[in-house]
Amino acid sequence: MNTRAVIETEGLTKIYNAQTAVDNLSFNVLEGEIFGFLGPNGAGKTTTLLMLLGLTEPTSGKVRVFDLDPAREPIKVKGVIGYLQENMGFYGDLNARQMLRFVADLNALSFEVADERIESALNTVGLQDESLKKIGAYSRGMRQRLGIAELLIKDPKIAFLDEPTLGLDPDGTNRMIELIQQLCHEKKMTVLLSSHMLHQVQKICHRVGIMIKGKMVSQGPMEQLAQEKLGVGKEQYTLEEIYMKYFQET
Repeated sequence: MNTRAVIETEGLTKIYNAQTAVDNLSFNVLEGEIFGFLGPNGAGKTTTLLMLLGLTEPTSGKVRVFDLDPAREPIKVKGVIGYLQENMGFYGDLNARQMLRFVADLNALSFEVADERIESALNTVGLQDESLKKIGAYSRGMRQRLGIAELLIKDPKIAFLDEPTLGLDPDGTNRMIELIQQLCHEKKMTVLLSSHMLHQVQKICHRVGIMIKGKMVSQGPMEQLAQEKLGVGKEQYTLEEIYMKYFQET
């Protein structure tokens, strides 16, 4: 993993109608890491993601994504980020290949490049045998894997994954965790993972950031957070214990 920060925020703040959604947020994500972005509903995580994507402007503060300003260079930022939303929208009457071809066309890829990326993406997510089936007949796990394939068509440097295992059965969850690790280790992609599934985050993330009431209350490797908050060493804690300690104190 590199030590270069590819996402950086400093004093990032967003206020909606006198309501502070994100409050003086400063954190970074390092190139090549899987960063767990944690917090309860309403903590400001989604608003933060929207600012990183350039879909809403901050009220104050600074944000850089691969040295780009999302508010002033949103198109360039979208070119380096792939985003898997919690509820992906697909055209149910298309099959996977047609859907990925549509995405390739939207990204102005040549026919040759599109063909290569579609085959590679289907192979990566394990949907080759199901690629001609209508998406409307896909299970939730298959749709989530198709979402990863759609992300891969863009060949982004960073993947934002919002609750990628939500609603999946154990087999689907394991497949998705393996895919996320593959994005990082084989595709050399930086991953920002937002999830409430803390045992999964503990399993695969290099560092985590805990956000509560619009503030980042802590960030770092889980061993460091465990030592600071619980006074215990490696293998003597769960991320849930760390998280709940911060949540209760806040």
